[in-house]
Amino acid sequence: MKTSTNWKHDHVFESGFDSNKIIIDSDKKEGMNPKALLLSGLAACSGVDVVDILEKMRVSFSDFLINVEAEQTEQHPRVFKDIYITYTIRTLKENEEKVKKAIDLSLESYCGVAAMLKKNSPIHFKLELLK
Repeated sequence: MKTSTNWKHDHVFESGFDSNKIIIDSDKKEGMNPKALLLSGLAACSGVDVVDILEKMRVSFSDFLINVEAEQTEQHPRVFKDIYITYTIRTLKENEEKVKKAIDLSLESYCGVAAMLKKNSPIHFKLELLK
């Protein structure tokens, strides 16, 4: 894997991977800051796993949202202390254990971003079912 990041101005960078580009801005005026981007990467990585696992389990669902929050240390370098993920998904109540299993499999076995982050920061999750 290889990315290329080009300084645009101030704290704004354009980063590319293959033909895809994203704006990163530490001042949060023109794009996401680097740490928020890292949390979004965690959400997307785990989300892809959960979707794939639920489809293999033949669990029907919709309205899937993942929110991620992290506490940071006070001293530099300011790293994440704990990471909290909330998975919100619309599915039947009887699917709750299958969804939890899919999340566990993602965070413990499949998501490489989670594997890297949890070497430094404990990852906690909760599940909210929508009716």
